[in-house]
Amino acid sequence: MANIYSVSLGCPKNRVDAERLLASVPAMTPVDTIDEADCVIINTCAFIEPAIRESVSVIAETIEDIAQTAPGKKPLLVVSGCLVGRYGAAVLAPELPEVDLWLDNRDLGAWPVKLAGALAERMPPSPARPSGTRFLSTGPSYAWLKISDGCDHTCSFCTIPSIRGGFSSTPRDALVREAEELLGYGVRELILVAQDTTAWGRDLPAEKGLRALMERLLPLRGLDWLRVLYMYPAGLSREFLGFLRDAGRPFVPYFDIPVQHAHPDVLARMGRPFARDPGKVLDRVREFFPEAALRTSLIVGFPGETDAHFKTLYDFVERTRFTHLGVFAYQAEEGTAAAAMPGQVPAAVKEERRNALMALQASISEALLETFVGERMDVLVDAPHPDWPGLFTGRTWFQAPEIDGLTYVSGPGVAAGKMVAADIVESRVYDLVGLTEPDAA
Repeated sequence: MANIYSVSLGCPKNRVDAERLLASVPAMTPVDTIDEADCVIINTCAFIEPAIRESVSVIAETIEDIAQTAPGKKPLLVVSGCLVGRYGAAVLAPELPEVDLWLDNRDLGAWPVKLAGALAERMPPSPARPSGTRFLSTGPSYAWLKISDGCDHTCSFCTIPSIRGGFSSTPRDALVREAEELLGYGVRELILVAQDTTAWGRDLPAEKGLRALMERLLPLRGLDWLRVLYMYPAGLSREFLGFLRDAGRPFVPYFDIPVQHAHPDVLARMGRPFARDPGKVLDRVREFFPEAALRTSLIVGFPGETDAHFKTLYDFVERTRFTHLGVFAYQAEEGTAAAAMPGQVPAAVKEERRNALMALQASISEALLETFVGERMDVLVDAPHPDWPGLFTGRTWFQAPEIDGLTYVSGPGVAAGKMVAADIVESRVYDLVGLTEPDAA
C-alpha cells in the first residue's frame, strides 16, 4: 500500500491529470502530511512566469520539508506537469537533484507505468484492487472532465502549444465512461475543460464535434448541471447555440469565452483566431440565451497597447457587463513571439490598467448580484465553511467552482454534495448569502 501526498498547481486540466495518475496506483492511500508519505507528487504549472516561480517554490519547500520531517525515510519525490513539459527533465534535474522522477505532460500516457516502476523499486508490490479512471479530489459536488489536450492555435503570447503539444481530443466513448464513473461517485455537476472545448472532435472526424459529445453526456443519470468552460468564439455558431437552447437542463447557460481584448489591432498582434469584433459572438449568445452568464479573461498591457486601445477595452467591459471577469497584466514569456515585440508596456501602466478594469467589474458584479436578493435559487453545496460551524460554501448555476464567487448557505438540509433551494438574503461584491427553509430537509 502506497501512502501518497500530492499537490496539483494551476488549472483544472492539471487537476484531472493528477487525479488520473493517483487512480493508477494500486492500493493508494492519500495522506495529509509529508511525513506520512511513501511518495510525494507535485503536479506543476508553468503557463506564465508567476506560475513557474510558484512551482519551483513548492518543489524547494517540499524538499526542505522532506529533509526536516522524514530524515530516516525519504519518500519518492515526483514532479510532473507543465514545468517538465516546458523545460524538460534534462534541464531541471541538475538544478533539483533531490527529485527522483520527472513526468513530462507531453507523455501523459506513460505516467502510470513510470510511477509504478519507481514505486516498485522502493516498496513491495501492492495487492491488486479494482481501480477507476480518477481519484476524485474536488469533493462530492463537482468534477472536471478534461475532453482534450494541447492546442493548435498560434496566439503570440501563449506557451501552451510548446508545453502540451498539439490539439488532441479524447474519444467520446472514453469520456462518457469517465463521466459515468464520476457521477457514480455521487457528483452532481460535470465541468468540461480543455484549451478550446468547442474544438473537441475536429481531429476525430467520426465523432462529429462537441454537439455529438454533449448529446451523450446530457442524458446521463444523476447529472444536475453540465457546464462548459473555455469556449472559443469560432465554435459558438448559431446552429450550436440553437442546440444548447433546445437541450435545456442539465446544460447551464454559463458561457466562458476568453476574448483577451476588444481592440482589433491588439487582437491581431495577439494572433487570436477572431481578430475583429468579439462583441458579435457575445451578442449572438445573448440572442439565444438572454439570461446567459458571461465570463471572460482579458490581458492588459500587451505590447503596443496604447491608451486609446485600453479605452476601447474599458468601454467594451462597461457595455458588455460580464457576470465574471478575470484580468491579467501581460507577462512576456520566454520563447513566445510577443516577448520580442516592440512597444512593451511599463509594469506600472499594466497594473494601473488592470486595477481600473477590476474596479469597474466590481461595481458591475455588485449591481448584478443585488438583483438576486429575495429570489429562491438552487444552490449546489460544495463544503462546510472551515471557520463557521453550520455555514457551507456552495454555488448557484452562474458560479463555476474555484474561479467565481460563492454562495454561503446555511439552514436545514444543507450538506456537502446536496442541491438545496435557498432564499437569497444578502449580496456582496462577488458573493451571495442564502438560507434554506425548514422543509428543505
